Amino acid sequence: MGRVIGIDLGTTNSCVAVFVDGEILVLANSEGGRTTPSVVAFTESGERLVGQIAKRQAITNWEHTAVAVKRLIGQRFDAPAVVDTRSHVSYEIVPSPTGDAWIRLRGRDYSPPEISAWVLKKMKQTAEDYLGEECNDAIVTVPAHFNDAQRQATKDAGRIAGLNVLRIINEPTAAALAYGTSHGRDGLYAVYDLGGGTFDITLLQMSDGVFEVRSTSGDTFLGGEDFDRLLVDMLSKEFLEAKGIELREDRMALQRLKEAAEKAKQELSSATGTEINLPFITSGPQGPLHLIRSISRSEYEGIVEELVEKTLGPCRDALKAAGAKTNDIDEVILVGGMTRMPLVQARVGEFFGRAPNREVNPDEVVAIGAATQGGVMRGEVADVLLLDVTPLTLGVETQGGIFTPLIPRNSTIPITVSEIFTTAVDNQPFVEVHVLQGERALVRDNVSLARFQLTGIAPAPRGLPQIDVSFHIDPNGLVEVTARDLGTGRETAVQVNAASGLSEADIYRIVEEADARRIDDESQRELVELRNKAEGLMYTSERSLQEYASVLPASDQEAVLSALAYCRQVLDQHMGVEEVRGALSALEDAAYRLADAMYANLGGQG
Repeated sequence: MGRVIGIDLGTTNSCVAVFVDGEILVLANSEGGRTTPSVVAFTESGERLVGQIAKRQAITNWEHTAVAVKRLIGQRFDAPAVVDTRSHVSYEIVPSPTGDAWIRLRGRDYSPPEISAWVLKKMKQTAEDYLGEECNDAIVTVPAHFNDAQRQATKDAGRIAGLNVLRIINEPTAAALAYGTSHGRDGLYAVYDLGGGTFDITLLQMSDGVFEVRSTSGDTFLGGEDFDRLLVDMLSKEFLEAKGIELREDRMALQRLKEAAEKAKQELSSATGTEINLPFITSGPQGPLHLIRSISRSEYEGIVEELVEKTLGPCRDALKAAGAKTNDIDEVILVGGMTRMPLVQARVGEFFGRAPNREVNPDEVVAIGAATQGGVMRGEVADVLLLDVTPLTLGVETQGGIFTPLIPRNSTIPITVSEIFTTAVDNQPFVEVHVLQGERALVRDNVSLARFQLTGIAPAPRGLPQIDVSFHIDPNGLVEVTARDLGTGRETAVQVNAASGLSEADIYRIVEEADARRIDDESQRELVELRNKAEGLMYTSERSLQEYASVLPASDQEAVLSALAYCRQVLDQHMGVEEVRGALSALEDAAYRLADAMYANLGGQG
């Protein structure tokens, strides 16, 4: 087995780490960041952008920039959460032929696993650039409260990215694994994970290298995106009342508002006040209109307090499921960027009756835990055993539309459970097994995972045949169901695939298409890297020219200005690799002359 990378595929940002020479390293991407925005965009020329470069151009290319895609993975188009999301994103969410939520960019429809795969591929490339070797094996994390469809869709994304996903583990469990292996203290831990798109609370017992999840709860549609939305809604409402214009109906204005809200949220975690300043946000009968609004930390906390309170309900559920009380908790670990918010830290501390632990980096600890699990699987980390749980109850439909549970939520995985069922009518030749996941009493209120038939049942009065239905959940939380007629020995099994995910044919097609475009993709990557290098050199050259213009010969100034103008023209016109390389080379030559003149002058002064 080669190196196993650990990837935190986040709603807002993603991160990759790897176990090297006895320690975990969090790896910086090609732009130098240790986290990468989970953003994918297509430019007008068809260029695909991933990460920071995609996020930078979101305002001018809002309609074709996909953000927070993780919220859509494994989701049906008509799911209430997706319906709500459709009105708050700048890109178009459309139904696929099978009814799941897909994304339309530049006239083409993409599945969330396919878009997520490009983010995962960026993480894979980051690891390969650092290690200088191919990285195919990975541990990928998901929110603890993800259902089977969402987990399967995440695994599909890994396959599309060219990764062999050895295991999917829950994000809070990964965080606890990272914290526990580095600090080595036994006890009952509460991992409070409030990220960009999801919230999880996990209670986990650490004892002599065994990490046993006692319970988990959460909300897959509660995170930083919702905090941003409340501020956007408030600003939009005030603007509508003052100017009579609804900014949320203008997609570009909405994108600018979202970016400003995110920035203000981040600033208010360390400052007591900030200003939102958006000139030319829109125009009215009298001309351009601007949005300028000061906001204090206390005002912002009043706006989002309801969301913070909403996280405490799952905390109570997790404690109840584990049979624990708040005073049984030895440590509270904060995970996810939203936990930097002082109000979150204060309310968590009040709820658990103890100040939360802030020793871990909330943006990186999940990837570190995933890499730790990779080290365990390679035998590099000894004396560590991870015992996770299934987040939701699994069962089957029985007569009358009743949901009959077979595996209760918070059961330790892997697990296999069997139960005997029978026929409902005389001489019934087959039974249909309807597999569901959820916590409600009726089938209609739960998530359908799969349907399959066991045929060839011998004619018999109803109630006589014995059908053994067996559920198996593997360490990734993925489900396999087997039905066996004990009389005839006939057996049917189904690997439960995401009802709204991709078929094997879809995955094969996408992978084949990616292989066919590999050369183009590599050329595109080279172009992006050259553009980044050119942008950086232009910035430093312009600064140096401003500072040292007085000591430079006129010919050198003209050479630098000419090279700068040509480079800007090449970048603005989105020219190809050779053109950008040529413009960069010319600018480098001019910049060397600039540097020589600068140092010659400094030497003369000395």
